[in-house]
Amino acid sequence: MDSSPIAILLNMAAAAALLIWAVRLVRTGFERAFGSQLRRWLRRSTSNRVAAAATGTAAAILMQSSTAVAMLLAGFMTVGAIGGVAGLAIILGADLGSAIVVQILNSRVAFLTPLLMLAGVVFFLRSSRRSLRQIGRILIGLALIFISLDLIREASEPLSTSSAAQSAMAYLARDAISAFALAAVFAWVVHSSVAAVLLFATLAQQGILPIEAAFAMVLGANLGGALIAVFLTLQAAAGVRRVIWTNLVLRGGSAALVLVLLNLFGVPDWLPGSSPAYQALNVHLLFNLALLVVALPFVGPLMRAARWFVPDPTGEALEGLTRSALDLTVQNQPRRAFACAQRELVEMGNRIEVMLREAIGLFEKYDDGVAKRLKAEMQEVARMSLDLRVYLAGVKSNDPDEDTGTRAFDLSGVAVNLEAGADMIARKMSELARRKNVDKLNFSSDGWRELSDFHDVVLRNVQHGITVLMSEDVGLARELVEQKEKVREIEQTLERKHLKRLRQGLSESIETSAIHLDFLRALKMLNTSFAMIAYPLLQEHGELLESRLASA
Repeated sequence: MDSSPIAILLNMAAAAALLIWAVRLVRTGFERAFGSQLRRWLRRSTSNRVAAAATGTAAAILMQSSTAVAMLLAGFMTVGAIGGVAGLAIILGADLGSAIVVQILNSRVAFLTPLLMLAGVVFFLRSSRRSLRQIGRILIGLALIFISLDLIREASEPLSTSSAAQSAMAYLARDAISAFALAAVFAWVVHSSVAAVLLFATLAQQGILPIEAAFAMVLGANLGGALIAVFLTLQAAAGVRRVIWTNLVLRGGSAALVLVLLNLFGVPDWLPGSSPAYQALNVHLLFNLALLVVALPFVGPLMRAARWFVPDPTGEALEGLTRSALDLTVQNQPRRAFACAQRELVEMGNRIEVMLREAIGLFEKYDDGVAKRLKAEMQEVARMSLDLRVYLAGVKSNDPDEDTGTRAFDLSGVAVNLEAGADMIARKMSELARRKNVDKLNFSSDGWRELSDFHDVVLRNVQHGITVLMSEDVGLARELVEQKEKVREIEQTLERKHLKRLRQGLSESIETSAIHLDFLRALKMLNTSFAMIAYPLLQEHGELLESRLASA
């Protein structure tokens, strides 16, 4: 291998980039294959703080990321499905889970890499089922993580004899604060504390990174990992920000405190680890375990204290209702005009997603103010839909041979479907929740769990539809249409389960039967409204037969 400084840096940067991408590959594979199950599991396992922490740990291990768990948690907290105390417990557990992931990934057996790669490629290329293809994606990602770590070891080997590299690393060992800050920034930039810690441990194993610098940088990665979620939730609800900021103070502040203690008293003799790399990883694991054990009993007082720093808003004002992406000055430039229309549709989809998140809460605790807000938001979506259709009708090209009608018709159709979806939430779902409240009815425990899970499935498909609108990705569009059929099957299954409970004579099921079934059908129709986003894109690429998806 070329040992010139530029070549070494390029090889290390490429290997580190592969590591970062491979970690992301595994995480997104788990999200796509098991996202729904993880979300249901996360929502249900909040009966006490210990169970919540254990759930957070397990979810972070599966998703290879505490940040991914934080983002799932933010969605549930926004609609009140998870409270602040349980949320903080989940986040603390997720931090421990990400530390366990690093231990697992650093201790692989050599022969696993080719087996994982071979099995992953076979699953991905030969399986027709989406879940199996995503399992293949996960296996490929794991294999690439191990390959990237080997590449980092190989690329960094010349640095062990480089006087310049040794001087730089020695400086980091002497200046723990700089090493700590550098690691925090790196973990935040790559959006993965797992990848950052693996990189630092690998450099320590090669003898390039002194043990003092490795400890400082591993602790810094904890601060950087906590910062990722902070920046991703800056516009989130106050309850979400309280949890995320409290975790930042606990994780980042404790990491800084441990760094000071290590500098004052040195590395304890009892610290396990047969090599500098394993000692650094054990510091990472023990730090997050200790943080969880110490902080978990106090999550209640911590969240109450956090209200002083992140208070609830005193009033809610809907701002920017009349903002529009529709630029009237570019109607004679179809490409730009259609891009404006697309951005407006994305905004409509975002509004409907928020409406759907809020609507489920009305069935647990009816709030007339929320219901009125949903109706106001529905009227705003309807106004946007009308303005969009009028705008598209005025799009003209200076080239008489350019066909603008088909694209305008397709985008208008999407707008109509989104408007219907908003109407389904604001009128149908709100009215069902109001009836349930007026009649003082309660769903059976099984019935409510089924409705909540089905709502979660539809919410994911709404988000999926918005992604298709933004990306115009044909593969994602195919998945969206496939989910339409899956939702239909789920709805039929849930109807049969409900009818079975009726035959058993369960009073709660009998009293809420009409509301239960109407809610199921409303969710299915909303899902259909968003699935229709995919059809124009698939038809344009020849992916549709007359009534169904073309076979791959």
